Amino acid sequence: MYHDAESRLPALRNGNHISGPMFKLKNDPRVTPIGRKLRSRHLDELPQFWNVLRGEMSLVGTRPPTEDEVAAYYNHHHHRRLSMKPGLTGLWQLNGNGKVNDFEDVLKLDCQYIDNWSFLLDFKIIAGTVTKVARGDGW
Repeated sequence: MYHDAESRLPALRNGNHISGPMFKLKNDPRVTPIGRKLRSRHLDELPQFWNVLRGEMSLVGTRPPTEDEVAAYYNHHHHRRLSMKPGLTGLWQLNGNGKVNDFEDVLKLDCQYIDNWSFLLDFKIIAGTVTKVARGDGW
């Protein structure tokens, strides 16, 4: 992303592809050309491995929210997704993060993961993520 990405965010909010307290923009003009290439293969997530090694994130978990997103939660059940460490990958990423355009649907996927967590589920999500990255799916 460009160095002034956060200051440009308010002007882009009208183009948000997700309803609710979450922001996603398909062709985000704040992403550099190199960043776009990295994003196309999900390689922009690699620096988050540092957060996993430090114990701040998991390999698999709920989608990590920004502070602004958490501040905008308007229903008490939205905070349920914060009951687990966020992950590099999860059900939302595997279920077409570019196709899910409602925050409540993201929340359902996160709660489904929380309610059904197991090592087997994590393994399936990791295997699916590796396949998705190898194919270059998603945006």
